[in-house]
Amino acid sequence: SCLSLMSAALIFISREHLGHILINEENILTKIEFGDIAIKATEAGRIDSRQIEAARITMTRKIARTGKTWIRVFPDKPLTAKPLETRMGKGKGGVDKWVMNIKPGRIIFEMAGVEESLAREALTLAIHKMPFKCKIITLKDSNELY
Repeated sequence: SCLSLMSAALIFISREHLGHILINEENILTKIEFGDIAIKATEAGRIDSRQIEAARITMTRKIARTGKTWIRVFPDKPLTAKPLETRMGKGKGGVDKWVMNIKPGRIIFEMAGVEESLAREALTLAIHKMPFKCKIITLKDSNELY
């Protein structure tokens, strides 16, 4: 019976409160650590798992799978939603999508092994998929906060 309790606990997903995006400059990943060029967020927002995947696909198609890309964000916060045309009450809705809160200065994607002009084109396409303002930075100017 202990095994069945543990498996049920693994299946259950805790539904969190929405919370706020508190901006604290210390604990956000603001420097390039793996690649040569990267996308940095310049304003706060919330990124969805589908948006991350869409940006990743556009980048890898543009560079024709030659370089290496790193995804520096992971959506680990569940967002819930109730079905359409549902009456009020009956508890909180099910998990609709997974998101991550992004603070200004956070590195989202990094890239290496590609010419800088091609990498800038690929990252510009990826920026268009983001729901907040971003900019492209290189190793030379990676110590700027925004």
